[in-house]
Amino acid sequence: MRIRFYKLAAVLSMCVLLAGCRDKGPSEVELARNEGISYMEQADYQNAITAFENAYNLCDEKMPETKTDISLYEAACQFKTADFEGVKNTCSRILELGENADAYYMRGAAFLKLGEPELAKADFDAASLLTPEDYGLFLDIYKQYEEQSQSAVGDEYLQKALNIPNEDMEDYYQKGSIYFYLGDYAKAQEMLSKPAEAKHKEAMMLMGEVYLALDDSVHARNVYQQYIAEYGEEAAAYNGIVLCELADENYDAAVSAAETGLALEGSESAKRDLLYNEIVAYERKHDFETAKAIAAQFMELYPDDAKGKKEYDFLSTR
Repeated sequence: MRIRFYKLAAVLSMCVLLAGCRDKGPSEVELARNEGISYMEQADYQNAITAFENAYNLCDEKMPETKTDISLYEAACQFKTADFEGVKNTCSRILELGENADAYYMRGAAFLKLGEPELAKADFDAASLLTPEDYGLFLDIYKQYEEQSQSAVGDEYLQKALNIPNEDMEDYYQKGSIYFYLGDYAKAQEMLSKPAEAKHKEAMMLMGEVYLALDDSVHARNVYQQYIAEYGEEAAAYNGIVLCELADENYDAAVSAAETGLALEGSESAKRDLLYNEIVAYERKHDFETAKAIAAQFMELYPDDAKGKKEYDFLSTR
């Protein structure tokens, strides 16, 4: 399940976060914090935790915001290593500095993993009260319950999200996202229609996925083409087009779209999806040699990707 990595630094400048450091220079705190973030980005969570703890210890009592920021990163890494006791303790440390929705959420998730549902619910409720219109929070809470086979309890939080008044296009998009996650594609389409027509960027992209889930590649392709016309060429949009071409058995067109998308700037996840779908396209073209070569490249880049490994293993037997 997705962990809510707190990004206070995105909204507060480092000069503010590191203000008030006395005995230790701000550069020491910043260096230790940045070291932790670097380790975290490499998925080296144990070293990240050590670096964040070092950064925390370099702070003084006049740096509560910095302590909170560092501790939230540390708790997220502890969650990644399944150290739920550590998450609980780190988030409790944060909450001693002041109420924080992300700390309540992560501690609640840790309590749930540790078999303490009443404490988990108390923390989830506290997070909900602090951010009563945070769609992402409510969906994340639901996912935590779903992972524990307690979706019925999690439904309460989805209803809180769905009961938020529709005041702008973002509300429709967020509710469409929830329905899409739940597999209610008709309801997702209904919610996304207004923001997609209004050229809401994320809604357009998600609407393409909804159409694909409804086996409507014609409308999906049209949405992705409109997206490109509105926002320019992006790897994720071309991946959508690749999926449309695969659905229509246009495998040469799928390869062409994948190559175009891979040549563009884009997120790592979009690049990974494009490369994987290019393997699928070549495989369906019965060009197994090329598919295998790309699959080998894929495994070098993403050795922990289960789907990619399955494709590589299959192609290695051809």
